[in-house]
Amino acid sequence: MTYGVYILASKPGGTLYIGVTNNLIRRVYEHREGLAEGFTKRYGVKTLVYFEAHDTIAGALQREKNMKHWSREWKIDLIAENNPDWRDLYDEIVR
Repeated sequence: MTYGVYILASKPGGTLYIGVTNNLIRRVYEHREGLAEGFTKRYGVKTLVYFEAHDTIAGALQREKNMKHWSREWKIDLIAENNPDWRDLYDEIVR
């Protein structure tokens, strides 16, 4: 099984959310459709702008924890380095 750490955004440079999951397609779908109660639904954070895979849940959880402690600038730099146009990557993961 693969675990994913992901970043969602409300718009380019907008509100960011970092999460971890064992099923990236399902989890991003839940955020997109407003099925996930809480922060992402409240602030309209639905666009998948970054993700990475991990072999273990421990590795994914540690990475998520580390990223959540980063400055906003570092998070934006990570997204811009891998997805400079802030494209929605959802279509890429469902293929």
